[in-house]
Amino acid sequence: MSIIDADGIGEIGNPVCGDMMTFYIKVKANIIEDVKFKTFGCGAAIAVSSMVSEMGKGKTLDEAMKIENKDVAMELDGLPKNKMHCSNLGADALHLAIEDYRKKHKK
Repeated sequence: MSIIDADGIGEIGNPVCGDMMTFYIKVKANIIEDVKFKTFGCGAAIAVSSMVSEMGKGKTLDEAMKIENKDVAMELDGLPKNKMHCSNLGADALHLAIEDYRKKHKK
């Protein structure tokens, strides 16, 4: 699901496995008010995207930038070793959405 008038959009993919994540954020008063995502990939990639959206919602932009991929994997109680690459995309996609927002709203 996307946000049509998103304040920031971040997209990342892994060409080796074919996973692709796009994150959309709405920001109000420096707080991530809403996060939506579109993910193409395996179940682990979808779980990672869902967890990242929950972890980012309600946080300030700076707090959300501190979410690391290892934090996402821990929140999911780990991922199978062959699926860890999925968790390496989630936080990065959120960070790209925040960077996009900041670029658009530079003063």
